[in-house]
Amino acid sequence: MHPAEGGPARRNPLAAAGRISDITHHTTVLVIGGGATGVGTARDLATRGVDVTLLERGGLGGGTSGRSHGVLHSGARYARSDPDDAASCRAESRILAAIAGDCIAPTGGMFVQLVDDDPTDYDARLAACRSVGIDASPMAAEAIAAAIGGRGDHIARAFAVPDGIVWPSRLIAATALDAEAHGASVRTHAPVEGVATDGDRITGVDVGGRVDARITADHVVNATGAWAPQLAALAGIELGMSPTRGVMIAVAHRGLERVLNRCRPPADGDIIVPHGSEVVLGTTSVAVEGPEGFERAGWERERVRREADALLPGVADAPLERIWWGVRPLYAPRADRPGGRGISRGFSVIDHRIDGCANMHTVIGGKLTTHRRMAEATADAVCDRLGVDAGCVTATQRLPAATQPARLAAAITRFDAVNPTGDTPAAGPTA
Repeated sequence: MHPAEGGPARRNPLAAAGRISDITHHTTVLVIGGGATGVGTARDLATRGVDVTLLERGGLGGGTSGRSHGVLHSGARYARSDPDDAASCRAESRILAAIAGDCIAPTGGMFVQLVDDDPTDYDARLAACRSVGIDASPMAAEAIAAAIGGRGDHIARAFAVPDGIVWPSRLIAATALDAEAHGASVRTHAPVEGVATDGDRITGVDVGGRVDARITADHVVNATGAWAPQLAALAGIELGMSPTRGVMIAVAHRGLERVLNRCRPPADGDIIVPHGSEVVLGTTSVAVEGPEGFERAGWERERVRREADALLPGVADAPLERIWWGVRPLYAPRADRPGGRGISRGFSVIDHRIDGCANMHTVIGGKLTTHRRMAEATADAVCDRLGVDAGCVTATQRLPAATQPARLAAAITRFDAVNPTGDTPAAGPTA
């Protein structure tokens, strides 16, 4: 029986301990990083019966997960460049549609060729979608105009795909609730302040904030996203990354029904995402040294607004709601030695035995749509190391509170999971 439905749940001593000081706590697996992948990994491990504690330095989803444009990818965006990643998005978006309730909305999406665009990308992208099993169908002119809330004279042709939108705050909070229901401890505002090692093992992780303790663990998972190199460095490990920043701009606008993508090679300002009474314009891709202290350039804002206006005329003049940047945690392994275990072209699970650390894995890359698959792959690797013989059930187990707006809103508040992409569903979904 699912613990949320009255069955027994293992109790982790940290779960009800409040502030902890002057003690050492032991957990079987310590997951560091409270974005979608970290929380998903804690959930996956807990549902397999593993004692797990998750640490997040701030509120859940405060990094890359909560600073996206909120697209539930069908895979169409990657069908040409990365068919494997596209197929993974296709499969995972269907799983989330089945288990995530009001955390997602199946708005649909469309890829458009503007009147002055080269038709080559449209033809190739449509063919690529069909080749990997993504439902892609050309749209009539009337349907195009209706989907964008007005005339479509600037659009030469378009095809529909099963994209959607996701509210990261809701998804992460619901995932954390399920992790807790299975006995995991989810600790927010608990920054890692140091890592102790002895030989080939991490022997302790010093945690500040609301935990204020040393935690020992049989195994550690680094799920800190763009901050992964910093955590790895505390354990004496060099982790290659090539992070990029991207700007998102939310403006007040009604009438766009579908996620709107432009058919052209990847470029700035080629996607617009409907979120209730707003649309989110995105995005850019600029290399940065790390996830903090990077430039937030005015030219990026202006370019995104200008390019978005070509896709959806008039949107550049819509009232501004907010602007935020996110940093993509792109993995770049060194060429002079073996890297990690690449699960797909979209993400990697890295076994740090290659670096002389036998009890840590890092999960890196990927995207919000594929977070559950990333978590499954990470849990598989950890369970294999620990000798745990239990399979993954997260693809079929519905997230608790996903259709209970008041409970979900309370969880978002408790986990401090509010972020610029999402909303608090006190009045229900705003799709």
